[in-house]
Amino acid sequence: MDIYDDMNLYIASQKFYVEPKLAKEILVIDRISETVHTEVKSDQIPKTVECSEFCGLLGSINLLAGRYLIIATQRELVGFIAGHAIWKLAGSKLIPYFKSTIHINNSQVADNAVYVNMIENVLSTPYYYFSYSYDITHSMQRLHSGGPAFRSQSILARADPRFMWNSHLLKGFNKPEFKNFTLPLVHGFISINQCMINGYNFTWALISRRSIYRAGTRLFRRGVDRDGNVANFVETEQIVEYQADQSSFVQIRGSIPLYWIQFPDLRYKPPPRLSEIDKEEQKMACSRHLENTSLLYGRQILVNLVDQKGAEGKLGHSFEETIHNIGLSSVRYEAFDFHSECRHMQWDRLSILIDRLSFEQDEMSFFLLMRDGSLISLQDGVFRTNCIDCLDRTNVVQSMLARRALTAVFRKLLILRSNESVEDHSNFERLFKTVWADNADLISIQYSGTGALKTDYTRTGKRTRLGLLKDGLNSLTRYYKNNFTDGFRQDALDLFHGLADLRSPLSVERGWRYITFPTVLLIAIAMFVTCAVIPPEYSTESLLFLLFWGAMVAATSTTILRYGHEFVDKPRLFSS
Repeated sequence: MDIYDDMNLYIASQKFYVEPKLAKEILVIDRISETVHTEVKSDQIPKTVECSEFCGLLGSINLLAGRYLIIATQRELVGFIAGHAIWKLAGSKLIPYFKSTIHINNSQVADNAVYVNMIENVLSTPYYYFSYSYDITHSMQRLHSGGPAFRSQSILARADPRFMWNSHLLKGFNKPEFKNFTLPLVHGFISINQCMINGYNFTWALISRRSIYRAGTRLFRRGVDRDGNVANFVETEQIVEYQADQSSFVQIRGSIPLYWIQFPDLRYKPPPRLSEIDKEEQKMACSRHLENTSLLYGRQILVNLVDQKGAEGKLGHSFEETIHNIGLSSVRYEAFDFHSECRHMQWDRLSILIDRLSFEQDEMSFFLLMRDGSLISLQDGVFRTNCIDCLDRTNVVQSMLARRALTAVFRKLLILRSNESVEDHSNFERLFKTVWADNADLISIQYSGTGALKTDYTRTGKRTRLGLLKDGLNSLTRYYKNNFTDGFRQDALDLFHGLADLRSPLSVERGWRYITFPTVLLIAIAMFVTCAVIPPEYSTESLLFLLFWGAMVAATSTTILRYGHEFVDKPRLFSS
């Protein structure tokens, strides 16, 4: 049975009543004891209570003041996959179980307001997706391979825990009797498009699913944890539906699976460095990650796009050495120095990498299920692509592999002739580039706080000077957010996923440098500008003043950078 969509929420003094409009049962939530149960719909709902319409039950969360119910209030239709509607979350609301905050002090009231803001911040990050009848946490191949028993389970019961972003919120509702009320969310990107090539109509979709494990912000979540989970792990599935034939091609991305850090410290690009951990521990964590992904995806081609020199080079060489020491037969390592190979905007050189991967891509194939139920092919393996952030460079290469897979699928379905490729059809090629660029932007916003870099190449097939200017602006915005707002964002994500310790103080005492040096810097800059602008003509005295305040600006800036870690916004709700 599908998940209930349009519902009414009745807010009584003691209870919440969740009433599906087209069902004969209701969900009753006790606001005092926090117990939940279902009842057959009758006249138990008080007639005079407040009523509001909503479109999905997302769960509940316990904060300092008490528990809050979280509901989806607005949605937007994205499209249809396998005949099922896919929706984007467009609005949500937190409703307190408690009636007042007299049971906590003023400081706790203020902290609780910050926690509510954090949850709202996470839910307002673009974008969350859901379906009332289709499990978007799984790829088409996994849904098919699971068999009838797997597919007969409720969406909540069979959902992939890696990609269900409100799993912590739904813990109190994770019972079989609530299966039609609970609405799993996927975070990432979904685009569904109706297309035509050579007179054939088909659906082309792209789904990116972000993992909840080791979720976080760009510089505060790097590398691997003890369970083999990596930061910014994303599964991207490309789907084609043509007259009930279904095809899918899956790729993954994720942070280099070693223990490494790159904490913000006010430098434009703090160098990544390996954690001071024994090589054997590094090997164990990396091996655990690769074994986990091998169980899910089969053999893997590890495409590493980091620089081969400098700090990135040291990290890349450690990754390669670790892979060699592990010696998994199902894993092959492929390094490609993206920046060096494509310098001076020589982006055509990416074809060198694609040529290296083409044979294995053909061997891996793709999932193809025909309308008569016959299974033509399964995808036997996956490309795991990474750069440092697993954003910009990674998305460019993934889009090229996806285009190549798409050409093969279209030829198999006879949409393309044997001598044609996707690039030969300009209208579809423009759409393809736009969607992959949008995918890059959304995944980047969710991880780094800004849109992706290098999307001008993804959108147009070439690097442009306007694209370089846009990248510069995005880089500056990233710098600001990563240094001065990501501590709050990291806390919000940890709180949302049930990892934050609410006993940790939100307010942090700063050292004397935090106020003193920025104040001195502002005064020095103001005086330097004044000395440079005001005199109608320069004298020895005015030049000495200019030199003095210029030296003060340089000295203070250097000192601030030296103690940069004291000025950045750090997470405060340490994970429990």
